[in-house]
Amino acid sequence: MAVLKIRFEGDPILRQKANKVPKVDASVQKLADDMWETMLDADGVGLAAPQIGLARRLIVVRVPQGYDGDDDPEYTFRLANPEIVKSFGEQSGIEGCLSIPGWIGEVPRAESVTVKAQDMTGRQIRIKASGRLAVVLQHEIDHLDGILY
Repeated sequence: MAVLKIRFEGDPILRQKANKVPKVDASVQKLADDMWETMLDADGVGLAAPQIGLARRLIVVRVPQGYDGDDDPEYTFRLANPEIVKSFGEQSGIEGCLSIPGWIGEVPRAESVTVKAQDMTGRQIRIKASGRLAVVLQHEIDHLDGILY
């Protein structure tokens, strides 16, 4: 695995809509592994392919155990072509972004979301998320649509 260079605000790729991953294969799996290593190295909880300079619909997410509460499990995902298919409620919280270091802001989000995506075997999955996991998924999917908060 490799630590990749994170792109910062002002890089045009961060404002572009990412292209669908046509097939989850070994190259996509390796890219997801490299993105995972990059996210951990940067002490992040999520990373989208545009943030490392690739206009592909690929994200990695790691919400640590106990992030929202003492009994919360750790959530880890490597997702191709994620898409929010349902959202409910409202929440607002402080967010940071690896592509805008040192800046934080309060961002309104849905309280819960259902995300349709492909896992790293290419299998279609659905994730029902609430709380911090819902926030992280929405933030990373925004990156795939060229949106910085």
